[in-house]
Formats: sequence, structure tokens, C-alpha cells
Amino acid sequence: MIVHIASITLAVCLDRIIGDPPNLPHPVRWMGSLIAFLERVLNRGTNRKRKGIFMLGLLLALVYSITLFLTIVMYKVHPAAGIMLEGIIISTTIASKSLKKAAMEVFNPLVKGDLQEARKKLSYIVGRDTESLEEKDVIRGAVETVAENTSDGITAPLFWALIGGAPLAIVYRMINTCDSMVGYKSDRYLEFGWASAKVDDLVNWLPSRITAVVMIVVFPSKYHDRLEAWKITRKDSRKHPSPNSGWGEAAAAVILGIKLGGRNYYKGMVSDRAIMGKEIVPLNNEHIRKTINLMERTVFGFYIFLLVGGILIESAFTWVQSALFI
Repeated sequence: MIVHIASITLAVCLDRIIGDPPNLPHPVRWMGSLIAFLERVLNRGTNRKRKGIFMLGLLLALVYSITLFLTIVMYKVHPAAGIMLEGIIISTTIASKSLKKAAMEVFNPLVKGDLQEARKKLSYIVGRDTESLEEKDVIRGAVETVAENTSDGITAPLFWALIGGAPLAIVYRMINTCDSMVGYKSDRYLEFGWASAKVDDLVNWLPSRITAVVMIVVFPSKYHDRLEAWKITRKDSRKHPSPNSGWGEAAAAVILGIKLGGRNYYKGMVSDRAIMGKEIVPLNNEHIRKTINLMERTVFGFYIFLLVGGILIESAFTWVQSALFI
């Protein structure tokens, strides 16, 4: 557990300073290519649900075994080498710097009055249609993306890294990538992506809720006390079609006193999402930066939570061991 904490510390620092260099190889890109290949080969004919289960199991076994083998080898070389490798691997599963950069690339054109460019930049990070969005809906899209991805893009992989080091962090990222590529309720993916969607829901259940609590703790709202903010977050998060994605959005809406959710279009099809929060103040450009600030504070608070939790678990385990062998 202590070595996992050390690896997580290194990973958070690397992501904060370096992020994801665009010209360097990245495991998530490899994952995406492999998923796309297997989807083309397997997602046809009958028994698509079983084929989807097989693909997910195969990919998870592959990335777990490779990562575990590499970390074991490096720890045998030297503990510092093992921590270094785990830290580097875990850093590839989180994306706080990339998420901030993507949101600011929407914010900057808005400040300059270039709505068309802001729509274009938003289209890189959301699945909804952006070509004809009004300014407030562009802002909403950026805020919702940062709020939602604070959990599945940063805190959730860190949570699993504490439990099982780099191998579990990379397994989480593979699950999340599978879900983002095949976990849709469309004719093509409804059966084949069933396992990816369900397992993604499972591994995000606890981290998403802890993340919402941390958000409320580290970023006090001007409009609600913490207990009231939690009650509203818990109520509004249940309105979201995903059992987990609504927690970050609901917490951000309550904390910032804004309204999220509403009508989106996906390839021309209408999708009406439940309203999160209440419009105490109207959405404006600055809410993008405020949500980035919320994300950064939440990551730090979540790291402290993992640090304290990891030390307590390690201490309890050591105490039990010593008590049993007295």
C-alpha cells in the first residue's frame, strides 16, 4: 500500500507537470486501436453479447498480465525502479492537465468572441453536435465535460491504483476506453458493448460518489452549506441516465449555483437530459475556469483522501499481522 501511495504521488506530479505529450506513444491510443480491431472482427453475426464479453475479458487479462509482469521485473531490479515504472504507468491513466487544456481551448475563443472556433474545440471533447450551439450551450458543454471527467478521467484510476497499483489502474483505463468506444445503446453496440458498459458502471460506482463528496468538501459553495449541497447533489445525480456520471455534474452545478443538463443533439437526434442544479447565477465564460479550479482542488483533495486512507489501511494491516504473530 505504501509503494502504491508513492507511485500515485509520482503519477500526480508527472501528470501535473508533463501531461500527455502528443508526439509520444500512449497506452490509451494502443488500447483504442486494439479495441477497434477486435470490434471489427467480432461484432458481427450472432452471439454478439458473448463476443463482447470475450473481448473485454481478453483485453483485461492482456493489459493486467503485461503490466504486472513489467512491474514485478522492475521491483526485482530495485524498489525505486518499480515505483518509478508504476508512477509513469499510472500517470498515463489520468488526464488532469489534458482536461484543463481542452477546456481552456474552448474558453479562450469565447473570450475573444469567436463562437465558431469555440464550437469546433468543444466538438473535440464531447459527443454531442456542436455546429449550431449558442454560447451558453458551448459553455455548458465544457463545464459538464470537466465535471464528469474529473471522476472517470482522474480520480477513479487513482482510486484503483491505490487498491492494486499500476496493473489495476491500467485495467480501469481499458474498461473505461472499451465503454467509451462500444458501450452505446445503438443497434451496432447494444449487445456487443453490454459487458463494457456494465463493468464500467461497476468500477466507477464508488469513485464517482467519493469524488462528489470531495468536491463539496474542498470547494465550499457560496449558495448552499455543505450538508444541503450534498443532499441536492445526491437527489440530482439520480436524474442522470448513467448511475455514475451525474455525480460530478450535479456537485459542480450545486457548488457553482448554475444549471446543467437540458437538450443536446447527437447526430441530429434529440436527447433531453435532466436538469442538474438551479440557475442562481446564469452561465458565463468564467464558469469554465471555475470548473477547472474545482477539478484541480478535487484532485488534490482526493489525493489527500487516498494518502490518509492508504496509511490507515497499511497501519491496520501491520497491527493485525503483529497481533496474530505475537
